[in-house]
Amino acid sequence: MTTDLRFKAFPNLYKDSVTLMQLGAALRERAGIEQASCLMATPANLAQLLDANLDVDAKFSPSDLLVVVRGEAAACDAAIDAAESMLKAAAPPPSAAGAAFNLPLTSLTLGAAHAAAQGADADLALISVPGDYAAAEARKALALGLHVMLFSDNVSGAEELSIKTFARQQGLLVMGPDCGTAIVNGVPLGFANIVRRGAIGLVAASGTGLQEVTCRIHNRGGGVSQALGTGGRDLKEEIGGISMLHALGMLAADARTQVIVLISKPPSPAIAQKIEIAAAATGKPVVVHFLGATPRRLPKGLYAAESLRHAADVALALAQGEALPGPFATAPHAGVAALEPHCAAMTATQLAVRALFTGGTFCYEAQLAFIARRLACRSNAPVQGAQRFDGHLDGHAGGHVGGHVFLDLGDDDYTRGRPHPMIDPSHRDAAVRAQGADPNTAAILFDVVLGFGAHMDPARGLAQALADAQGEARRQGRELALIGHVCGTADDPQDKADQVRQLEAAGAWVADSNISAALLAARLAVHLAARRA
Repeated sequence: MTTDLRFKAFPNLYKDSVTLMQLGAALRERAGIEQASCLMATPANLAQLLDANLDVDAKFSPSDLLVVVRGEAAACDAAIDAAESMLKAAAPPPSAAGAAFNLPLTSLTLGAAHAAAQGADADLALISVPGDYAAAEARKALALGLHVMLFSDNVSGAEELSIKTFARQQGLLVMGPDCGTAIVNGVPLGFANIVRRGAIGLVAASGTGLQEVTCRIHNRGGGVSQALGTGGRDLKEEIGGISMLHALGMLAADARTQVIVLISKPPSPAIAQKIEIAAAATGKPVVVHFLGATPRRLPKGLYAAESLRHAADVALALAQGEALPGPFATAPHAGVAALEPHCAAMTATQLAVRALFTGGTFCYEAQLAFIARRLACRSNAPVQGAQRFDGHLDGHAGGHVGGHVFLDLGDDDYTRGRPHPMIDPSHRDAAVRAQGADPNTAAILFDVVLGFGAHMDPARGLAQALADAQGEARRQGRELALIGHVCGTADDPQDKADQVRQLEAAGAWVADSNISAALLAARLAVHLAARRA
């Protein structure tokens, strides 16, 4: 069946990237639609459309909002109409405070003035604009005396350093660029979860890492004072940890915060030492987890954690005056027992774990678990000791792939022209299905990330994909082990318990943390390799 391409531009209409990704995901779920993209018509975004085979032969302004769909002709027309209706429905209602504020708030200056007129004590700007314009908007916000959460990515390192240096001079915090998660004064921002307030403050250069630790703290009865992101580059040499150092000072001065947690991928030794000295100077107990960093002796008052789960547990113990827990180094016994029947039904070719992640830090942590057990693995985002994997596991690369492969499906290579898989998990679901036909696949390792901004029911499509993969394997006389974890809380819009139930009904073993799931998959890999040997 032939497909058509339809598009519509909405001149001078701006929506943030999360709203546009959610709109694109909604359009793709419509019958008869193969692909859809909603974006601002900047040169960089138009280039992404070309990469996604959604190129439109027309001229646009960067301030135009563009909706492009491919599929059956009638379905495309209906999707364009639906997009227009959804965009109109998303417009804010007129203000009840008077006609003076019924005009759109088209700048940070107008927004600040509006907040002041409403008596709001607003001191933070959340900026989500195309990267070409993000640095300029951040400087405007800082000039107005506002802290900044810079959700936007594609900001150069030089611009980041300039923005953060200026912010430091003004005594202001910049979270980002590419800061996807924060919880400020109990308010979740970006991709964040609903957690109770409490005594533990966090600073993280990792969005899903921050989500994992805050959710475990909440799920184990603790609470969070503040959860501040820094952006992934903050602890690199060229930035120097400016945001983490500033956030540490803020938490040190915060009477509510009794324990501090620091999360990052490994910084350089010089930056790590600078951060550790500042952490010790807070006078508060600080849990440090730099994923994959070489172990080092920490100053007094600092406590090393060996996983995201361990970081949450140590912080809780410190906050509650309890004995510190040891590292979690073995797979859960119940999970091992649950997988034994699947192992018995596996064939001699089934040796590979296929890890399909929506959270980049989860992919990173799981690789570390395999490397620590001397299990060779490949990834599109490899940790030290892993090899680079440049192919795809969604059935489009041709042939089958051997060995353990860990994919961060939120990486730029997979998100050009399509939303992040936390918003639209359909691409990951397709990759899961493809594994059922691969005779090398023994286990599928996965994550599900809940919270604001994420898909409202990610387990529904994933559970069906897992069941389809298992069904295809069984038709070929094989059995798969399905292992995952859900990052979220019972108070999230998606309800963690309901998500877990759907996945378990599809035959998956759902662990209590990402490291638990990874260790279970690693134990399975060791067992299968030993059986073959």
